[in-house]
Amino acid sequence: MPEVIYEKRGRIAYVTINRPERKNALNRVAFGMLANAWLDFNADPETWVAIVTGAGDQAFCAGGDLKEAIQFFADNAAELASGEKTPGAEGYHPMSPLIAMLREVEIYKPIIAAVNGICVAGGMEMLLGTDLRIASEKASFGIYEPRRALFPGGGTTVRLPRQVPYCFAMEVLLTADPIPAPLAYEMGIVNRVVPHEKLMETAEQFAQTIIKNGPLAVRAVKECVHRNLRLPLKEAFELELDYSAKVFMTEDAQEGLTAFREKRPPVWKGK
Repeated sequence: MPEVIYEKRGRIAYVTINRPERKNALNRVAFGMLANAWLDFNADPETWVAIVTGAGDQAFCAGGDLKEAIQFFADNAAELASGEKTPGAEGYHPMSPLIAMLREVEIYKPIIAAVNGICVAGGMEMLLGTDLRIASEKASFGIYEPRRALFPGGGTTVRLPRQVPYCFAMEVLLTADPIPAPLAYEMGIVNRVVPHEKLMETAEQFAQTIIKNGPLAVRAVKECVHRNLRLPLKEAFELELDYSAKVFMTEDAQEGLTAFREKRPPVWKGK
């Protein structure tokens, strides 16, 4: 079975990390396959929402597979340092870990995480690159790198303090303790905590709700939010007006108004 299963059903892309025997930790091949899945989803005009989850009922993703990574870098330290060699598994390139963690590719389509179990280290870093997060009651979260005197360099120190109150972010980062799903909900890390058997059903309900909205408007909203996080308030309001004007001029916007007037469901073209 492939390390990552990538499927498309209608407007929804499903990305499943498929290494349950390793708590869905990512090896080199899985990093490459996951990166390729995100790049394909981003480029495909027919898919509007993605759901990412882990195989089995124990783990969403435990981060990178340290056992393989330690051995690989130990065996190839000199060549990697000199640039003579890069990790070379099929479908893998040096930027794959960053793309897989949703750091080096700007995806403005919505991404929903269905967290079915342990979500730690790089798994937590990937989670912070998603937009909506549904957690099973079995899920737990954490940044464990400081326990091993390592630094969580996949974006956590950047994203987490921007997404939840400062004191909660620092609790997660400094204690390196596991965060059970109910506490993650209280902190604002996840949107919902649901019974384990309702996890994918709930994630798909969110996806289907989003699909009913105009796809260009949805993407513009996400892009505007992301860009505005880097701007002063005055410039952010100006950028918002720019996006509003551009979206209003689309065919979909005119269809939305016409459908409302005619009391019928809209038919989106993504134009």
